[in-house]
Amino acid sequence: MRARRLTGPYDPSMSVVASVFVGLAALLHVYIFWMESLAWTRPEIWRRFGVADQAAADVTRPMAYNQGFYNLFLGLGAALGVVLWWTGHQEVGKALMLFGTGSMVAAATVLVTTGRSYLRAALSQGTVPLIGFVLTLVA
Repeated sequence: MRARRLTGPYDPSMSVVASVFVGLAALLHVYIFWMESLAWTRPEIWRRFGVADQAAADVTRPMAYNQGFYNLFLGLGAALGVVLWWTGHQEVGKALMLFGTGSMVAAATVLVTTGRSYLRAALSQGTVPLIGFVLTLVA
């Protein structure tokens, strides 16, 4: 007897894995929001972003605060997409998951264009969303 292959929006093989990666990408971007918008003036945070000293952190604080909210909105959008996907609104959920993770990958790509020294940060910021994006496409 042949095993029946499940397909569609609730295919447990890809849908769950895609949702996990999109959820992880969302959590990562909420964490980046926290670092940039709420904890920026802590030395362990601004050093992680390559800021030279406390004075430079104070000067760049408004920019980091603003940038952090971009990350928060992307993370919340991707997370909302996962929730909608699993509550019966597959088309809207998938669209939000793809938009959120696609925007995260695009932001990481832009970060690489800033200079080679940003490659590690871009990979950290963009790898999980890229995996989530691809898995969502095929789910």
